[in-house]
Amino acid sequence: MRFIRILLVLLLVAIVGFYFIERADSTADTSTKNISNTVIKERDSLLKSKVVPKRPVITDGGEIFQWIGKNPEVLIEQLGEPVRKDKSAYNYTWWVYSNQKDQYLQFGVAEDEIITVYGIGEALDIKPIKIGQSRQEVKQAISKLQNDFDYSEEVSYTEGISSYSFQLKEEDVTKRPLIKLADDVFLQAYFDTFTDRLSSVRLLTGDVLLQHRPYAIEYRGDLPTESSFSREEWEEIETGMEKQIYDITNIIRTIHNNPKLKVEENVSTVAFTHSKDMAENNYFSHYSQDGSGLKERLAVESVYYTAAGENIAAQYPDAPSAMEGWLNSEGHREALLNDDYTHIGIGVYQFYYTQNFLERPE
Repeated sequence: MRFIRILLVLLLVAIVGFYFIERADSTADTSTKNISNTVIKERDSLLKSKVVPKRPVITDGGEIFQWIGKNPEVLIEQLGEPVRKDKSAYNYTWWVYSNQKDQYLQFGVAEDEIITVYGIGEALDIKPIKIGQSRQEVKQAISKLQNDFDYSEEVSYTEGISSYSFQLKEEDVTKRPLIKLADDVFLQAYFDTFTDRLSSVRLLTGDVLLQHRPYAIEYRGDLPTESSFSREEWEEIETGMEKQIYDITNIIRTIHNNPKLKVEENVSTVAFTHSKDMAENNYFSHYSQDGSGLKERLAVESVYYTAAGENIAAQYPDAPSAMEGWLNSEGHREALLNDDYTHIGIGVYQFYYTQNFLERPE
């Protein structure tokens, strides 16, 4: 009888111990969930711990790949002073370099570090790839650095305890695939879908990619907070984007053997007024809410022309991305590459963009 009592006591102790172990495990799991956040949907694969081999930064590639993480003083030593410095809508300043012909570069500098680079032009040193290469040629070149490389609809990024999965639609993979070069370095390859050739490239860190949010994201953790600006600061940002659109427009026209365009200030006023009107009244159209179109808007400024055209865009993260959007849209592309146009006006209001083109006899 005494032996049976001892067995019962031991059994009770075991049950209580098991209960506390289960409670402890449950509490730990709950605390983990409390520090997480998920957008779109939560996938089991995002919850699993996985060791991914580190990707080496490209050390034998073209010059452009060497700049991420460098101090901008090195940039000045090698390339000289920039043509200008443009404030961006993010936490960095664009340092702009251009020969106005076949090479145009924007270096994003934050806290004495280069964190993003955008480049366009046939003279860019971006080995092992090259502006003008086909999609297949770019794939083969990247495959020399990453075995079995292919364009992917899902690209991952981890920062501390936060994890992110960039979800690319079929259109994204076609126009601007995202390629992971290192743990915290990504390449956006912008393709001209009308020629299936590489148009421009952008290198950026994971943090910059999260700020831009050009793709859908599934994530656990936090996203960077969006910056807020005064109207005075926005004016500085908008002026910079207008200049970038002008520069990139002429580089693209040069690549396609079109004559360069001249800026017409009163036409830029027309373009800015339309961008602002769309932003403030929450619409997106070539026609203003009173029914007036480009013809009427140009008439207000007494603009003389023999032919005119207009491109508009909205909610692109910056000027280079808006330009690539226009290049890959048939109607906008026709305006952008029209041989007959001689002048241009550009107006940006926050993330609303307008180009007005004119044909005017000299």
